Amino acid sequence: MLRTFMVVVEKRGISKAAASMGLKQPTISAALKRLEQAVGKTLIIRKPNEFTITRAGQVLYTECATIFGTVSQLPAILDENNAELRGHLSIAITSSVVSEHFDAFLNRFSNAHPDVTYSFSVLESDEVVEMVTLNRASFGICLLSMHPKALNTLILYDEFFGLFCGPRHRLFAAESIVPADLDGEPFVAFQTEAEGGPLEVVSRLRSRLNLSRNWRGVSSSLNEIRRMIMADIGIGALPLHVAQRDVAAGRIRQLPPYDNLPKVSIHLVSNPARRKSEVEAAFLSAIEAELATIGIIERTYGNEEP
Repeated sequence: MLRTFMVVVEKRGISKAAASMGLKQPTISAALKRLEQAVGKTLIIRKPNEFTITRAGQVLYTECATIFGTVSQLPAILDENNAELRGHLSIAITSSVVSEHFDAFLNRFSNAHPDVTYSFSVLESDEVVEMVTLNRASFGICLLSMHPKALNTLILYDEFFGLFCGPRHRLFAAESIVPADLDGEPFVAFQTEAEGGPLEVVSRLRSRLNLSRNWRGVSSSLNEIRRMIMADIGIGALPLHVAQRDVAAGRIRQLPPYDNLPKVSIHLVSNPARRKSEVEAAFLSAIEAELATIGIIERTYGNEEP
């Protein structure tokens, strides 16, 4: 019943949960009703065109997620008597994390421990934090607007963001461009550029340049922001080192300003309350040692501090 309840909450609907679990809707509804009777609380308000999780439902979902996160660790924990390091690493990660240092570390770790398996789930940054907090992922890699109190964080790398336009934009073929040319231009934005979000610094850059006040396109995916830039839906911000290949290929062009650009940190997030399997402990220890030997300047991509 608890597992069914979790799927209903995560899919935000009984019919979607039934499809996901390969069951019929009446079976899901009956399980949910039995659970509500068992706990003596209404967990989900179900009306036509309405799906609302009650306060009691939210509390129960958090507890369920913690329980199932712990249960999912049991195979790895019970397998720790093997001579070779083995197990599974589940990493929740935000879109388009590009780091030569992290890729090189993964290569060395996987070569040293060939029996370890990996899964990467691409989520929004706040969802990454939630997955790690609820013990449903070994680690998270994401942007942070503030440091979560219950988690440990390390800066994996820093990146600088610049503004770009696509080949259909009027400024793409201009011989020279000055910041004033961007006055009033429509733009596309990451969802996390909102006030208080981890990319608010990008929003402040646009305000400084007096771009249009309202976005014309929005997405949580870097690839979709890139698509909208190239389709000339609007000017958009991208990490300089990620955009480098598209610039070289003539698919996008960087716009001014070219200095004093916003810098954003990408964090490795872990849960100190999680009972780590041997492979999780080894991974965390190895990457902490790796980051301790590489200065943050070397792990900063796209620009240098002005």
